[in-house]
Amino acid sequence: MSNLPQSLSINPPYGAGPSSAAQPNRDRMESAQQLVLDLSSPDLRENALLELSKKRELFQDLAPLLWNSFGTIAALLQEIVSIYPVLSPPNLTPAQSNRVCNALALLQCVASHPDTRMLFLKAHMPLYLLPFLNTGSKTRPFEYLRLTSLGVIGALVKVATFIVQKILLDDLGLDYICTTAERFFAVGRVLAHMVVVLAEQPSSRLLKHIVRCYLRLADNPRACDALRSCLPDMLRDGTFNNCLSEDPTTRRWLQQLLASISMNRVPNLQAGGGFDHMLMN
Repeated sequence: MSNLPQSLSINPPYGAGPSSAAQPNRDRMESAQQLVLDLSSPDLRENALLELSKKRELFQDLAPLLWNSFGTIAALLQEIVSIYPVLSPPNLTPAQSNRVCNALALLQCVASHPDTRMLFLKAHMPLYLLPFLNTGSKTRPFEYLRLTSLGVIGALVKVATFIVQKILLDDLGLDYICTTAERFFAVGRVLAHMVVVLAEQPSSRLLKHIVRCYLRLADNPRACDALRSCLPDMLRDGTFNNCLSEDPTTRRWLQQLLASISMNRVPNLQAGGGFDHMLMN
């Protein structure tokens, strides 16, 4: 045996153990499963949030694991709602912001996965993020919170934009949204957030859907009047010129939209029939 080559005397026989290629994947999956289980333990949750958010790209099928594991989504929602009290007045600390943003990063993972995206939407999960997006503090913890929340919305933006467009293109849908100021501005906030996400991750196809939504809203006189003040500046200042140069249809729609909202105001709206008047009342 002493004369055998070192490789033969040390290496185990074929089939004696797991393949070197499969073992790392198996180890990572077992690690992910344990960290997901740790999310249900208040004492272990903070570390589990940090490790999972940092390594989420390495864990295959983490999203279905998060969604289908008992109590996991409830634990993530608990992290989110626990900081609602410090949003107003704004008392969010950096440590609190980092922790909840780790939870949001895992929700973004769920929102991005094809097997869990629609389940995420049907459970109305994005509604839990609205209080974060409506904060106004310019401090770093709040900026980080809003940016991470937009990342979750961004994972859904194509689906959400398509749904909004389908509703608006129907006459009854347009009338429903424009019946009250609250409904109009709720849709307006969604579209405005989508524009912000789009500026970070340009997409000609998504821009087409967003511009079409705004153009359709402009068909309603009160909505058109309100868009004069609430249409995102990024749709006016050339932010999307590169995308528009590749899509003459979207460019024409945007020009039509800007022309519509730049026309003289409708007389009866000047007299107090617009959305601003409705909100004050």
